[in-house]
Amino acid sequence: MNVPLVLTHFLDRAVRLYGDKEAIIGYEGDRRFTYKQFNYRINQLSRGLQSLGIKKGDKVAYLAPNTIEMLEAFYGIYQVGAIMVPLNIRLTPHDYTFILNHSESKVLFVDQELYHLIEPILPKLETIKAIIVHYKDDQKNAIDYDEWLATFDGSAFPRVDLDENDECSLLYTSGTTGNPKGVLLTHRNNYLHALSSMHFLRVTDQDVYLHVLPMFHVNGWGSPFYYTANGATHVTLRKVAADQIFDAIQKYKVTVIHMAPTVLNTLLQYYDEHKPTISHNVRVVIAGSAPPPAFVKRVEKDLGWEFIQVYGMTESSPLSLGSRILSQYTDLSDEEKSLLKAKAGTPFIGTEVKVVDEYGEEVPHDGETMGEIIVRGHGVMKGYWRNESATMETLKNGWLYTGDVGTIDERGYIDITDRKKDIIISGGENISSIEVEGVLYEHPAVREAAVIAIPHEKWGETPHAIVVLKEGHNITEQELIDFSRSKLAHFKAITSVSFVDELPKTASGKIQKVQLRKQYIDSLEQV
Repeated sequence: MNVPLVLTHFLDRAVRLYGDKEAIIGYEGDRRFTYKQFNYRINQLSRGLQSLGIKKGDKVAYLAPNTIEMLEAFYGIYQVGAIMVPLNIRLTPHDYTFILNHSESKVLFVDQELYHLIEPILPKLETIKAIIVHYKDDQKNAIDYDEWLATFDGSAFPRVDLDENDECSLLYTSGTTGNPKGVLLTHRNNYLHALSSMHFLRVTDQDVYLHVLPMFHVNGWGSPFYYTANGATHVTLRKVAADQIFDAIQKYKVTVIHMAPTVLNTLLQYYDEHKPTISHNVRVVIAGSAPPPAFVKRVEKDLGWEFIQVYGMTESSPLSLGSRILSQYTDLSDEEKSLLKAKAGTPFIGTEVKVVDEYGEEVPHDGETMGEIIVRGHGVMKGYWRNESATMETLKNGWLYTGDVGTIDERGYIDITDRKKDIIISGGENISSIEVEGVLYEHPAVREAAVIAIPHEKWGETPHAIVVLKEGHNITEQELIDFSRSKLAHFKAITSVSFVDELPKTASGKIQKVQLRKQYIDSLEQV
């Protein structure tokens, strides 16, 4: 008899083999639970959901930072056969109205510090039957989570029968143009993704994983599965702050962290100022936009950590590519190794990835010719919830068209050069904003940089840099332009610079170029 690949198996394995081991530590308050205690709370949650009428196929939404309560939701919801809808904590009330109504969510769990985002839209919520607040203060229309949870039994829970092709997650993409799209993932999607990810990341029961990436965000919600399956210890962190990250690493002997390049940059800046000592091995997994190669060298030389670059998207569960030095390339120079590690890398087991031209044909493996990255494998989504046209546009002949542009070299390593919409076309030449940003990060005065296309009478558009300088550093616009010209072909070099105090970012730390382009256009209209 075939055993269905359902995510609750991972919890069962951890409880059976690691029941008395520390499973979760909440950084704030230093709350600690073993896997048996974690399982008890999950069973209480499942019974609580049943008491609210939640059945198989119903949607349960969460609006919370990285907390113990958020982590136990992954399994408590699945035990009753429901579907989890994690919400981005940086959206507007209007966005939450759309997502909660579009998803047809029936129960909403919300953290006290985020309740103010929900309160204005309460009359507009069409399907929500109950709101339960973590760390509740004085909301009259909501239920206190701890008091509510304590009323339910935590003994073994009779789970609903599940098939591996049943849906488990409904995750809404950013929605930079139009309303967010809801990505439907199945138990099979997430289960097989967990197996390939734990293999690539070398996850073991000796790992201590620090939740820096938000659990609502792509690889933030993948991690509860493969670290739990291996009996690793989770450390939850509500706030992404460099001092707290370093403190947690030292205090709990954290061995692995996932984060965006911009968050890594804040750690490097903090290290420069405070020189914290980390005496044990740490793996830092970078997901999101491609990091500058300079980051690789700094992480491995200054921090002494292992740098691992991965690539994925919500629609592929999420990881498809990872970069490490394959055995046949261990004799390369340190410089060449850093360049390889900064690439998105090679496909995970169980995934096929191609770079194709506009006709769907693979581009040459020359590391230069750009094309769209397409993915096929066990992680590819079931489709977009209640959005057939977007599903048909993204899924074609079994392949997921990512909208990301990249190259593939003779070794088979794929490099992300840009999002389709972020490619700069100047005088007919394609320019990767990521490549230009990588050069700017080499300048000692640059703390953060983003490059966007701006209109140009002769060339159509040219690269414009928006830069945050390091404290105590000064540089002129022309000096930075000259620096980029010394490192790049002249058509790729920036032609102008804006200096700002900070760059707009998503909750995971990714720079929001859509907002930067809008701000630039608005500034032109005001002139």
